[in-house]
Amino acid sequence: MLALGGLGFLLACVFGTFVAEGGSIGAVLEALPFEFVTIGGAAVATFVIANSMHAIRHTLGGFRKVLRGAIFAKSDYVDLLSLLFYFVRLANTKGTMALETHIERPEESSAFRKFPKILANRHATGMICDYLRMVGMNADDPHQIEDVMARELRKTLQEELHSAHALQVVADALPAFGIVAAVLGVIKTMAHIAEPPMVLGRMIGEALTGTFLGVLLAYGVAAPFSARLKAVAEEEAKYFEVIRAVLVAHLHGNAPQVSVETGRKMAPNQHMPSFQELETAIQSLQIEG
Repeated sequence: MLALGGLGFLLACVFGTFVAEGGSIGAVLEALPFEFVTIGGAAVATFVIANSMHAIRHTLGGFRKVLRGAIFAKSDYVDLLSLLFYFVRLANTKGTMALETHIERPEESSAFRKFPKILANRHATGMICDYLRMVGMNADDPHQIEDVMARELRKTLQEELHSAHALQVVADALPAFGIVAAVLGVIKTMAHIAEPPMVLGRMIGEALTGTFLGVLLAYGVAAPFSARLKAVAEEEAKYFEVIRAVLVAHLHGNAPQVSVETGRKMAPNQHMPSFQELETAIQSLQIEG
């Protein structure tokens, strides 16, 4: 909702100062719908041409991320680290075979059921199960596992960032589309060159509205939305970096407490639980079986 508040403040400042300085908002509002269709339609068409249907749907879904922000809070990192602590401690005390009942059918696992939000996140659950399964298959070289996980996380982040890149391309094109709309307005004006100066002035003002709208949409809407979407994607990627850090630390032979402490340091600073908060959560962890 912060994004909507910022957008509202932007429009209030731009149009408010224009009116306060004696500008005729009526002339702008009269031309705005036609200029918006020209510029916005061209931008949408360019976006559709440049992207696949999957990328289009992904970008449209990304607008929800812009409005709500990253989905992971401090409590989510506490839950994730608690679950990972349980798994690495179980592997240390009872061997990797003890993990099989949890990773083969996570929906039936007492550990995963303890944290329904993690279980509902197919990417997080799949990542935990896949790499614990690899460990059970004697793929226990920490450097090899770390390399595989790092490459997967880079791939996933690149795919998540595609929406932000697509929006940035549109933002870069919008000023040019504003110029196109303005040029068309000038051509229209030149066709009525015999009209009185008052009429010509109004038509020129309508033409310049195209340039104004293109620049406003580019630097006031599309570019900030792209930057926000990129920031959200990068923040959410830290959640999966925590998984990588804990499992790799475990494979290096660290104690469960040290492994989860390594993962805790990978959480974003604003969501990173303190050592005491995580310790309290781990001590109160009760999982059947």
